[in-house]
Amino acid sequence: MNLFILTGAGVSAESGLGVFRGTGAALWKRYDPMQLATPEAFMRDPALVHEFYNARRRNLIAAASNAAHIALARLEAGLAQRGDSMTLVTQNIDDLHERAGSKRVIHMHGELLKARCASCGAVRDCREELSTDSRCGCDGALRPHVVWFGETPLYMEEIYAALERADRFVAIGTSGAVYPAAGFVREARARGLRCCEVNLEPSENAAQFDERRYGRASEIVPSWVEEILAR
Repeated sequence: MNLFILTGAGVSAESGLGVFRGTGAALWKRYDPMQLATPEAFMRDPALVHEFYNARRRNLIAAASNAAHIALARLEAGLAQRGDSMTLVTQNIDDLHERAGSKRVIHMHGELLKARCASCGAVRDCREELSTDSRCGCDGALRPHVVWFGETPLYMEEIYAALERADRFVAIGTSGAVYPAAGFVREARARGLRCCEVNLEPSENAAQFDERRYGRASEIVPSWVEEILAR
């Protein structure tokens, strides 16, 4: 078995991290992403952008992995023990998969606990708050190491190569609204893969999945993982 798993904000919501889309208190319903999450916004008002991401970083540092993260780490280890494999690609910018024990996570939208130089592109760990005075060794301005609107997601060649090797595609906690990730299920179906959606509620592209399970991630992900490991 070679699983390709895509996770989204729904995996981390029960850890107290706000989702960017969806119902309720979704962040992009309360804030204008064009003022906070574009290269142009950072050039126009870097202090405002830093203030927003500093708050997200503080929230993340105080959070903890939940049962869904832990179950996926257990799945990775269990598959490896029997000679199977798993690729975990996340749209999330948090590190809760890693804290739960996942060994290899591909962060296609970047990582909040890292900073990137806007000039030379160097990336470094960052748990402190950033400001307009935060500088790289080359004296370039530091920005959050996250993919903003209008920017290309990271590791796309690696992701598509992993999708070609997979024999099953699973999307967990995703909205099905953000591309290119929302198009992965279509790519998987074109390759003849069985596709499963595990989510709180149907995503925007739910009809493209062969199997669908709905409920709280902390409940349905562990039960789904146990089924996979029992096969």
